[in-house]
Amino acid sequence: MTHDKIMFWLGLFALAGTLLQGILLVILGQVTVRKLRRNPATRNYLGMEFYPGWDIINVSLALSRPRRWAHLLEDSPLGFLNARSQLIRAHTTRLDRVLARIHFWSFVFAALVIYAWIAYDKLG
Repeated sequence: MTHDKIMFWLGLFALAGTLLQGILLVILGQVTVRKLRRNPATRNYLGMEFYPGWDIINVSLALSRPRRWAHLLEDSPLGFLNARSQLIRAHTTRLDRVLARIHFWSFVFAALVIYAWIAYDKLG
C-alpha cells in the first residue's frame, strides 16, 4: 500500500472512532450522568469538572477501569479528580456500565488511531 492509502484508512478509522465516541458521549451523558447528577448521594462525587461534560468522562472511566486501580487512584492525594467508582457502581444499572465501557474504549481507540495517524505522517 502506498503512503496516501494508509493515511486515508487511518484517517477514516480516526473519524469513525471519533464519531462513535461523540455519539456515545451524548447518550451516556443523557442516560447515566444526568441520573447521577440529580441523585444527592452521588452529585458531589463525580470528580473534578475541568470543563462542562468532563464528569461524563470521569464516570465512564470510573466504570471502566479495574476496581483495584480505582481504589489506588481514589485514595491518592489527587483522588478528588476522579469519580468514586464504588459509589457510582452502586447507583447505576448494568446497561449504564456497559455503555460507559463502550464509550471509554471507543475514546481510547480513537485517540490511539489519531496518534498513529500523526506518527505515520511524521515518520512516513
